Amino acid sequence: MTEDLTRRTAAQLADAVATGEVSAVEVTQAHLDRIATVDAVGDGRPGVHAFLHVDAEGALAAAADVDSRRAAGEQLGPLAGVPLALKDVITTSDMPTTAGSRILEGWRPPYDATITRKMRAAGLVILGKTNMDEFAMGSSTENSAFGPTRNPWDLSRIPGGSGGGSSAALASFQAPLAIGTDTGGSIRQPASVTGTVGVKPTYGAVSRYGLIACASSLDQAGPCARTVLDTALLHGVIAGHDPLDSTSIDQPVPDVVAAARRGADGDLSGLRVGVVRELGGEGYQPGVEARFTEAVELLGKLGAEVVEVSCPNFKYALPAYYLILPSEVSSNLARFDAMRYGLREGDDGMRSAEEVMNLTRGAGFGAEAKRRIMLGTYALSSGYYDAYYGQAQKVRTLIARDFEAAFGQVDVLVSPTTPTTAFPIGEKVDDPLAMYKNDLCTIPSNMAGNASASFPCGLAEEDGLPVGLHVMAPVMSDDRLYRVGAAVEQALVSQWGGYLLDKAPAMGAS
Repeated sequence: MTEDLTRRTAAQLADAVATGEVSAVEVTQAHLDRIATVDAVGDGRPGVHAFLHVDAEGALAAAADVDSRRAAGEQLGPLAGVPLALKDVITTSDMPTTAGSRILEGWRPPYDATITRKMRAAGLVILGKTNMDEFAMGSSTENSAFGPTRNPWDLSRIPGGSGGGSSAALASFQAPLAIGTDTGGSIRQPASVTGTVGVKPTYGAVSRYGLIACASSLDQAGPCARTVLDTALLHGVIAGHDPLDSTSIDQPVPDVVAAARRGADGDLSGLRVGVVRELGGEGYQPGVEARFTEAVELLGKLGAEVVEVSCPNFKYALPAYYLILPSEVSSNLARFDAMRYGLREGDDGMRSAEEVMNLTRGAGFGAEAKRRIMLGTYALSSGYYDAYYGQAQKVRTLIARDFEAAFGQVDVLVSPTTPTTAFPIGEKVDDPLAMYKNDLCTIPSNMAGNASASFPCGLAEEDGLPVGLHVMAPVMSDDRLYRVGAAVEQALVSQWGGYLLDKAPAMGAS
């Protein structure tokens, strides 16, 4: 029964709890047992290490509350009783929130993030907090201060980043749902390399209140799952206007669940799909290119009209992003100064506040956080602001105009999600530029703030690892992502005789 429960989709689990086939407590316990089995394997064998903190007691109590309310006849949400893994950059009042950094090790926030509060109200059961690159800075989860997460498809490889813990929890069947955050691809890139679904909603469509900031104009929380419908159901729970978030959009949320159900019919007639010329070609792994080409052909077979679209300024997105992001990082991380909360080093009564601050930031931040703080401080410094940060913001405007022009011709844009499949742990950790290139296809959507997602589209021949199809939609047209993703998913499930994760090796499938 335990294995059966951890293999079910979130929608199936919700139905089973609602009909009384199984209790929310039983579902939660099954996933806690799975975590104990695969997340930290001993005897010299590595575990997945998806979680930084598991709240078994709190999760079982939340599940028992769902069962009690259900027994009392209370009308509950569509995902009540379903477990979820939460990226450790979202605040939780009852669990530590570290953002993957030593400087916040053990810190317990005094409040819940808005999406945390919404999920609790909907009856979702939070299993714990997942591993991540420090302050969401990275593409591999190797920058976590607490050690790397491993890809369930191949434990010697990365699960993507910065949200590798959330994607790995899904791919190893430790949770059916997860929350990630996306600054330059940190939901979509992990989804691609683990064969799962990840959606970056329109910027401001999901509240950022309680999300520890990396780059405030780019960060966006979003839903992750193993199926398109499950992702849509979670999206429906967390989206919506929030007066506590000044960047929140006060507009109705598109009906993403209806779009996912419609897409599952497999008919994309009337939809115009644009293949972005600039997001392909040299530098892409052959197996990634092959699966992407097949996915585009599939879209045509499903009735979509496929055309090539040029977005000439996308080629400047990567360098512009790595000026804007460090600049905002430099500002946001200034608050971690040993004076208010978190780590405090060298406070022996003999040192000045400045010395304590320097010791604390030196000990608390990892190499990548320090690198980006220094880059950002330099880009914002007197005499360089206009030459670097100002110019990058102009490029950002040009990228947004490229999207606007493209969406005047087509309904959605597509590209590979990542140029390669998951690479070996340690391969790029000492080469920041090579690491940054993993976000080549995903960064433009963060720069413009439009919706985008990654959906599984097969395995690369070279290594048998997952490849993702990247779909981009206009601002507040998130429902288009789900229509396309569900149609592709349904066609491929029929073709493969099951989901992509059914093809995963031992750690993912046993």
